[in-house]
Amino acid sequence: MSANRVLVVEDNKNLALGLSDNLKLEGYDVRVAEDGKRGLESLGSFSPNAVVLDLMLPEMDGYEVLRTMRESGSETPVLILTALGSEADKVKGFRLGADQYLTKPFSVLEFLSRVEALLRRSRNGWASASSEVWSFGEVSVDADSRTVRRSGRAVSLTPKAFDLLVALMKSSGSVASRKDLMRDVWGYDESVVSRTVDAHIAELRRKLEPDPAKPKHILTVWKRGYRFQQSVSH
Repeated sequence: MSANRVLVVEDNKNLALGLSDNLKLEGYDVRVAEDGKRGLESLGSFSPNAVVLDLMLPEMDGYEVLRTMRESGSETPVLILTALGSEADKVKGFRLGADQYLTKPFSVLEFLSRVEALLRRSRNGWASASSEVWSFGEVSVDADSRTVRRSGRAVSLTPKAFDLLVALMKSSGSVASRKDLMRDVWGYDESVVSRTVDAHIAELRRKLEPDPAKPKHILTVWKRGYRFQQSVSH
């Protein structure tokens, strides 16, 4: 079996070298890109299984790299590695489609465990868990192909928004708390805050509900969490 490929996008040469060496010791095939543009180029030529992405990069910052990745349809899992540790930075990163967020300074063991978890969750994601097709309103969702259509037209969702949608549908009408969703979708990473869940819920409503201000399927249960309702009574 070929080694998992990890792309490290980091402009600090000493840090990039240290990360690369430690990943290689764990058996990963590693490539380093020193700026955002080279990072995007490496996505096509290297086809990594995971990306370690700094935010403060020359040429193109990490947020723009992540946005470009997700808008192009890439679902490669991304670990943001940065000195920017405010809640607003984390929410922005997760909203753009990051899977993990680790702030500097960090321990090598924690970094390696995050990469391992990222790859494990990628291998055992929703796509392999079910080939069921759900439908509600004018929306159809295929978990196997990870595609969403509304009135027959494809809808683009970030990977985490898609995983959140599937988690809600799998709850079978029961209430899912923010804590439940953070655990099921993000692995209950301590860097994930409840606002991240709310931001992704807002994205789902904006793209899938007839009237996002008055949702019929992705419902808020006051002080408890969210509930998915497949059919709407008239």
